[in-house]
Amino acid sequence: MRALAEQVRRLNKKIEREKLVLATLPELSLQIVEFAREHGRITMADAIKLTGGNRNTLKQHFRALVEQGHLRLQGRGRGVWYELR
Repeated sequence: MRALAEQVRRLNKKIEREKLVLATLPELSLQIVEFAREHGRITMADAIKLTGGNRNTLKQHFRALVEQGHLRLQGRGRGVWYELR
């Protein structure tokens, strides 16, 4: 029982940390991360459909999310997709 209580405590702590990190993201970036979490991955086409955002603006958000360690880039060229780290 103690081990289970400890796991619950650790998970709650991890969730709180993630909430703090995600709260600092711009709205477009947050939408991208949430889509990737729900679907396992996201492409540029997915992001355009989801947000209606400009391709160049979304590229900047994807680049920042990769640099900040939220997403990992997979593939090359037109086949690029992103997944959670």
